[in-house]
Parts: sequence; structure tokens; C-alpha cells
Amino acid sequence: MAVLVGCRVLLQAIRPQTGTIEGVRRLQEHTKSLHNVLNNKLQYIRPTSNGATRHYSSDNKDDLSIRYLDGEDSGIVVFGINRPKQKNAISKNLVIQMTEAVESVKKNSKVRTVIICSMVPGIFCAGADLKERAKMHQSEVGPFVSKARALISELGNLPMPTIAAIDGAALGGGLEMALSCDIRIASNNAKLGLTETKLAIIPGAGGTQRLPRAIGVALAKELIFAARAIDGTEAKRLGLVSHAVEQNKSGDAAYLRALDLAREFNPNVDLNTGLAIEEACYAQVIPTKDRLEGLAAFKEKRPPRFKGE
Repeated sequence: MAVLVGCRVLLQAIRPQTGTIEGVRRLQEHTKSLHNVLNNKLQYIRPTSNGATRHYSSDNKDDLSIRYLDGEDSGIVVFGINRPKQKNAISKNLVIQMTEAVESVKKNSKVRTVIICSMVPGIFCAGADLKERAKMHQSEVGPFVSKARALISELGNLPMPTIAAIDGAALGGGLEMALSCDIRIASNNAKLGLTETKLAIIPGAGGTQRLPRAIGVALAKELIFAARAIDGTEAKRLGLVSHAVEQNKSGDAAYLRALDLAREFNPNVDLNTGLAIEEACYAQVIPTKDRLEGLAAFKEKRPPRFKGE
């Protein structure tokens, strides 16, 4: 009951022509094209018929895959969470890696859009890594939650558009991460929810604030109090996500829709470029006679007499 009271208070093949320069050129072009196709698709290794699991690295440094797309997709950056054994749960290491990644793109004026997705089929992010949390001393929990909250806030403050591609379960901190993005896209079979009250805690990384802003206070209270998870179709109906797409065989339908959306954004001028254009244009009016006439007229409290000079 104390948890619910607390909630009330707090309320993303060409064959070469061997030996010829033309053959080499065509091979290079084909290789680059093939690289773009492979790089811009999520590379899931699907289960084999005998039930073998997908192959992923267990190395901590691979908890987050960062891909700067190239070619026609240049300017799109993809953050792929890759912790299959932990269902992409948020750990100390993942927070560190994502914080570094966010800081990196924030300073990169060439980045137009950031997509956050999962490299693990069926899961976006299952929330906090509770096994790791159980091993923390009580004094460590508060600082860790503060760092996770700061990361999610920094993600929400990025100057370029951010898209959460939700192709699976986004629960607890996973949904809070998605809520910080500008746009959320979910597959129809995804599961989304702030389910912390089942664990006698409350959403601690912005969920009590961002969810009601997305779907309204009453609905947010209902979902949080009930610790209810909804599918992508229901999330679209409630306004929690912008698009709900039919899941495909490769399990990356939301990612592909996010990529299409990012491609729509790409041709448009980003803020930094727009500000640079504004500065260049303003510099052209500084030496004009009309600018001086405008200042003189303002000082003398009379209509200006511009001459186009």
C-alpha cells in the first residue's frame, strides 16, 4: 500500500572482371552496397531446427552495439542493446556504456537521428538487472538509480530526434528509457509496462512523470498501480507509441519502421545546420546601410527609410 501511496505522490552479386580496372571498381561498389545492406539490418542469428540458441558475445564490452550508418543512411546512429542472457536488463556496465554513447553523439553535429533498439529478438529491455541489484549494498542502490535516471534524462535531452524501436518486452526501466525518446514505435506483439509495484517499489527513472505526460494522469495511475503490461496495439490506442506495426519473421519490424522514419528525417536541416545558416545570413546584413538606417530610425523614433543598400 505504501508503494501505491508513493506513486500517487510522485505522479525507439556482381562478378568482377578479373585483371581490369573496371572490374575492380565494380567489385568495390558492390562490396560497399552489400555492406550497407548488412549494416543497416539488425543481424539476428535465428535459432536452428534443433533448438540451438542465438549466438551472442558475453563480453561486457558488447553490452551495447553502436553503429554509425553510412551511404544514404549517413547521419543515423543505432544503439543496439545486447545482453541476451539478462534480457537486456539495465546493469552498471550498460549505464556506463550508454552514457558514453549519448555524450559522444551529443557532440557530433553530423548525427541526425538516434535509434535505440535491441539486438535480442523478443526483448527491448526488461528493466533493471535485479540479480545485479540484489548483490548491491543498500548504500549503492540510490547512486545507481540516480545514474540510470541521469542517463535517461540525458537521452531525452539530445538535440537530435530519438526513436525507440520496441520489438519486444519494454518493462520498468526499459519502458522508462523508451519514454525519454521523442518517438516510440512498437511491434504489435510487444509488451510495455511499468511493473515495479509487483516488487514493492515504484518507477524510479522518470516513469511516474513521463508516462502521465504521454497518456494522461488517470491512465498512467491505472497502469502503474496495476503493474499492467499492454501489447503494442493497445499502446498505440492509448497514445503510448506513435506506431504499432505487424511483427515480421525476423523480429525487427519496429526497427525497420524506425529506420524508415529516420530516413524521412535525414533530408531535413538539423538545428545546428540551421543555426549556422542563420549566422551566415545575419553576417551579410551587418555591413548594410539599411541596418544603420534601422538603428537610427529606432533611436530617433521615426519610420525607417530603407533603400535596399
